[in-house]
Amino acid sequence: MNATPHSERLHRLPGAAAALLLVDGQGRVLAGTAGTERITGRPAGDLRGARLADLLTEPAAWPDLDELSDIREAGHGYVGVRHPDGTTAEVRLDVFPLLPDGGPRQLVALSPADTARRQEENQALLRALFSQTRVGLAIHDTELCITRLNANPSVAVRGTTPLQELALPAPLTDVMVREDAEAVLEQLARVAATGEPLVYWEHSGRLTVAPDEERFLAVSALQLQDDQDRLLGVVSLFTDITEQHVARRRMALLHTAAERIGPSLDVMRNAEELAHVLVPDFADAAAVDLSEALLGGDEPGPVFLGAPVRRVAAVAARGDWPAEAHPRGAQFRLDTPADVGPAGVRTLRESEVSGLRARPLTDGTANRPALLLPADEGSRMILPLRARGQVLGALALWRSARRPPFSRSDADLAEEIGSRAALSLDNARRYTREHRTLETLQRSLLPQPVFEVSAAHTAGSYVAASTTAGIGGSWYDVIPLSSARVAFVIGDVAAHGLSATATMGRLRTAVQTLADLDLAPDELLTRLDDLAIRLADVEPHLDGTRGGAVGATCLYCVYDPVTGNCTMAGAGRVPPILARPGAPAREVGLRPGPPLGIGGTPFESIRLHLEPGSLLLFFSEQLVAHSGEPEDGSEEGREHRLALLRERVTAGAEACDPPATVGRSVLDALLPGRSPANDVALLAARVHALPEDTTADWEFPADPAVVGQARDAVLGQLKDWDLGALAFATELIVSELVTNAIRYAGGPVGLRLIRDDSLICEVSDPSETQPHLRRARPTDEGGRGLFLVAQLAHRWGSRYTVSGKTIWTEQLMNPV
Repeated sequence: MNATPHSERLHRLPGAAAALLLVDGQGRVLAGTAGTERITGRPAGDLRGARLADLLTEPAAWPDLDELSDIREAGHGYVGVRHPDGTTAEVRLDVFPLLPDGGPRQLVALSPADTARRQEENQALLRALFSQTRVGLAIHDTELCITRLNANPSVAVRGTTPLQELALPAPLTDVMVREDAEAVLEQLARVAATGEPLVYWEHSGRLTVAPDEERFLAVSALQLQDDQDRLLGVVSLFTDITEQHVARRRMALLHTAAERIGPSLDVMRNAEELAHVLVPDFADAAAVDLSEALLGGDEPGPVFLGAPVRRVAAVAARGDWPAEAHPRGAQFRLDTPADVGPAGVRTLRESEVSGLRARPLTDGTANRPALLLPADEGSRMILPLRARGQVLGALALWRSARRPPFSRSDADLAEEIGSRAALSLDNARRYTREHRTLETLQRSLLPQPVFEVSAAHTAGSYVAASTTAGIGGSWYDVIPLSSARVAFVIGDVAAHGLSATATMGRLRTAVQTLADLDLAPDELLTRLDDLAIRLADVEPHLDGTRGGAVGATCLYCVYDPVTGNCTMAGAGRVPPILARPGAPAREVGLRPGPPLGIGGTPFESIRLHLEPGSLLLFFSEQLVAHSGEPEDGSEEGREHRLALLRERVTAGAEACDPPATVGRSVLDALLPGRSPANDVALLAARVHALPEDTTADWEFPADPAVVGQARDAVLGQLKDWDLGALAFATELIVSELVTNAIRYAGGPVGLRLIRDDSLICEVSDPSETQPHLRRARPTDEGGRGLFLVAQLAHRWGSRYTVSGKTIWTEQLMNPV
């Protein structure tokens, strides 16, 4: 038998005891309860007067009752009970000495061994729970007030005043700040009402003894019921997970920052992402201020305080940015107070931030706010954004007073995120500089946007791609030709980047050179195709593939304002859109040849007659093939965009809008407020016709006698045009050119004068032999005709025609 302290007699009495016996000093049964038969196999009446020891399989296990009576202590043990049928059963036997008021007596409790052992385990579990210190344990009554706590829960909630000093019962609001306590009580009430357990629920658990100290608890809860299934309350188990929660939150914030900051190569986008990552999880307001030089892609300079900055991002958790703080887009300069030394390039905390002053950069800003952050109570921090040894700007953070102030660990975390963001900002800056340089180079190789000649009024547009990888290759051109004609050109290079821009410059120069030869469009593209093949052979890509202009596209169109004829040919280009006066816009029926450098199929040209006022729109394929719409790339989407393009051109033609207005309207419709993935070129041209009274033409037979007639006809026409000042030079030019045509080419000889911005003289003959200017020797009797013509004319040249060639000259007309 084991002795048990007297103070725990009742506690040790098994609540599930099957039988109670009253035994005298000699161990004889005096009385028993009804449950005796279930334990011993004998009714209680049959046991009266029997010795209890005789019922045991080992009588010697019966305790010394006198000894127990003398020390007045209880005893217990496990014994075997013999049943009348010979079977045995193990029971727990508890002996409780009674006061000797008529001789020694004992109260003996008999319980089934398995039930008794289970009860011992339950009691051991309760002792273990209420005595351990790593997990907090609290019992709440039906009102959810705390009625009992384990031995030292302050260990489970580290760094606080011991909670066992709390006067129980106590409401949870006496332990936690009200905001956190109400959230916990809501969960406990649900457990009490539904019986559904709460398993490892994480929540802020700031204590009333340290309300500014950030703390997080993991809470589990179970419903408590008595043996009648009546609610007794709720038991909650809690552990302090502040360190784990802060570590997880830190890692999650770093992961989010790594995902959101950096993928974009736009400085503004990266700055906005940085502010959005930190609000509201880390701070209640965040602002990013960057150097003005940085925004243009230049080096920002080494200064932190005192440098001109612009606020490029401002985000507040409560929605609108506070009116008293500098808004997004504000420009200012940060200055330290006069009585405070330079703070240097380091993270500034509350006291140092409060001393900073923001001085506006522009005039007329006296009424503008001068605060860096919201004026409400709270914690502030400003840290520099540094990358590759340079300070790019600053990150300003504010946390409201209802949250714990910024700590040293918070500053370390913000610096780590700021360092990553600064590197992304610097990458974006470098990319911006490269993008700007490449776009500037691309635009410098293009002609002036608006170009106006007698034959046409044109307006070109170039929209750079949103990324450097998409820039390079698209171009347009307007080339004045002889005899008041004009050439329209549009094309692009298949590659992108700096090499594509250089190739585009070569092709544009080549087209201008070939255009100066007055080649037909199909012949010009054939020459250009040969050039593309030659460039590809001498300048292959590093991977061995053909580079240069292979795959480039070009459309060349020549318009004659005298005849109204328009001839065009294309290499891999989409045909232009034509809007005739009073008719809807439509695509020109041009069958383009293969792109340049591919070879194989010859280029074909078509000829159209354009009425004065007709509108031509040349455009890049990317304008209709890539719009960013959901159906982008599909045939239906392309047709939809082509229809929209035709609609805008038709509307512009009907309204007689200038070509520049038509171009803007098309771009607004197909590229609304965004940059395309690849650069886009657009050329709009409204053609004009020269008045009939500005041209005069004659045809003469191949007879030297007609040279005088030609001179007389020209002089008469110049007199009618009031251009007598040009009579002498024009007479000599006509004499030389008509004489040469009759002498070397035969007839008929055509002569035409065109009065435009200059006086144009043309002599046509059936020969295809081109004239060559040479310098005659002093002893030569001839050979000075073309040299004389070149001296008298401002420009001169020749071109092939269907029936031969034409030699032309231009003379500047002095104002009358």
